[in-house]
Amino acid sequence: MANPLPTSEPVAPVIAQIAAGPAGAAVGAFFDLDGTLVDGFTATAHAGHRIRSRQSSIGEVFGVIEAALRYRMGRMQFERLVVRAAGYLRGESLAALDELGQQLFTDRVASWIYPQMRELVHAHQERGHTVALCSSALTIHAEPVARFLGVDHVLCNHFAVDEHGRLTGDIVRPVIWGPQKAAAVQRFSAHAGIPLDRSYFYADGDEDTALMELVGHPHPVNPRPRLAAAAVRHGWPVLRVAGAGRSRPRLLRRRFRV
Repeated sequence: MANPLPTSEPVAPVIAQIAAGPAGAAVGAFFDLDGTLVDGFTATAHAGHRIRSRQSSIGEVFGVIEAALRYRMGRMQFERLVVRAAGYLRGESLAALDELGQQLFTDRVASWIYPQMRELVHAHQERGHTVALCSSALTIHAEPVARFLGVDHVLCNHFAVDEHGRLTGDIVRPVIWGPQKAAAVQRFSAHAGIPLDRSYFYADGDEDTALMELVGHPHPVNPRPRLAAAAVRHGWPVLRVAGAGRSRPRLLRRRFRV
């Protein structure tokens, strides 16, 4: 007999639950980025830019594609994937990459944000909750989204840099992914005095099960297969969101002065 589908719910009841629940900074609301807040993968905007501007060699393009496919098939660890990608940027200025990341967000990624997820972020902010973006993405991809949404806390991966602020081709350890993402949220919550059993977590990835099991209000969002299966086992309500809309670049440029 086939496994039953996880219970799906629209966003409105979750917003009502948030509004009726406890207020204050002792309640955490943790949001994954790619596939959860954003319809797609933020890193593809940077990859596309490198290809269009001919900064990427054919070897780099095929190397990244090969690594991504091996990761998706379970034949490469996420840490090796992200370090390999960082290696192609060795020697670049982190400040220049930060500026580019903001520009790519304004021109492209802003229109990928799920409107319903933006409403959820706002609902938590209205209640004074401690809202954090926790993602395996790198700073140049995660921080522009956080700034746009008014999220003050970002737990994500960082490029290793030398004394001149240039990338070494490595990533700061521990690499945030799966259990390490859960550990990063635990450290952050302990320091901020946030009980995880009162907190929320929204994510889509199979690797996010570890953190889902720690919070009192787990909400898989458009979950991938193994997370969907875990939602069935645990009775976690699943959110289905769609329709990322298109923002107006001119208004976004005015907001960020770029």
